Amino acid sequence: MLAIRAAAGPARRQFFRAAPRAAATVSLQTRFYSGKKEVAKFTGVKDSNGLYAVSLIEGDGIGPEISDAVKAIFKAADAPVTWEPIDVTPIIKDGKTAIPDAAIESIRKNKVALKGPLATPIGKGHVSLNLTLRRTFNLFANLRPCRSVAGFKTPYDGVDTVLIRENTEGEYSGIEHVVVDGVVQSIKLITREASERVLRFAFQQAQEIGRTKVRVVHKATIMKMSDGLFLQVGQQVAKEFPGIEFDDELLDNTCLKMVTDPLPYNDKVLVMPNLYGDILSDMCAGLIGGLGLTPSGNIGDECSIFEAVHGSAPDIAGKALANPTALLLSSMMMLRHMGLSEYAARIEKAAFATLAEGKALTGDLGGSAKTHEFAAAIINKL
Repeated sequence: MLAIRAAAGPARRQFFRAAPRAAATVSLQTRFYSGKKEVAKFTGVKDSNGLYAVSLIEGDGIGPEISDAVKAIFKAADAPVTWEPIDVTPIIKDGKTAIPDAAIESIRKNKVALKGPLATPIGKGHVSLNLTLRRTFNLFANLRPCRSVAGFKTPYDGVDTVLIRENTEGEYSGIEHVVVDGVVQSIKLITREASERVLRFAFQQAQEIGRTKVRVVHKATIMKMSDGLFLQVGQQVAKEFPGIEFDDELLDNTCLKMVTDPLPYNDKVLVMPNLYGDILSDMCAGLIGGLGLTPSGNIGDECSIFEAVHGSAPDIAGKALANPTALLLSSMMMLRHMGLSEYAARIEKAAFATLAEGKALTGDLGGSAKTHEFAAAIINKL
């Protein structure tokens, strides 16, 4: 008992010392986002040739191969895009992992980037490059649609979910410390301002894609203050969008219902805090066949980065075996974000027709086509 009391005293004292650090983070968020109404609008401009410059991060492993496939398809579709390749090999700046200045300048100038898979070096002192990119450009919303692919059979048919994950805080805020030896405390940070911007983006997204409902997924029954705040802000933002129905659902119920029957979620945009979105978005990808068929966009006010979320697959790099579908579908999201929906619809139609036909599928989809052969089949349907 004496040992327990001795540990409890310092633990309490260290806990209260930690509280002001969390509060300071909240105040910074509030100052930066205060009063912002419309979020995440593309502000890039065309050059003298009528083309939009897009920063291209080809990525590691299979990244250059699938990037080449996307570039060939864009060229065949006459998409008004010019590619600006950039190098994001990490550097250490002031003791922290950082993106080279030239890459940062390119993305900030162009307002949009397309990114292939990046591998994080093991044992070299670098944190995840994907996380570094999100933090560098404050990419606050992760947009993850999952749509069944005709020609690739899974246990679920007709899946068409849209999930939006808050991308900057929650359990991933990085506020952790040792209370006493053997006891670690991790603070889940939820702020009104960060919640409002991602919820507002969810309602805007629902309007843009013609969805009639927005649903917050949460655990406010247990985390009454943090998830409770996220839900409360959702209820407030919903009042500004009277044409969209708003409701909420507990995370565990959502998981159970989606793997039982995902179709009732096809008319909704789901929005949730960071950790829940990380898990649920990959679960949704599993409903349609995996990450190789799933696009993703990291959305911010300053710029947005669209990416393939699958791995770099170094074991098949250089063998023309990679499936470029995820990166291609991510580039369709990018085009729509840029206001180039007609090009996105045309390329997407050709891609889904190629997948449904089943004659030029890559090995992961049950075929024997090479990466460039799959791209050529899509080009033929353009």
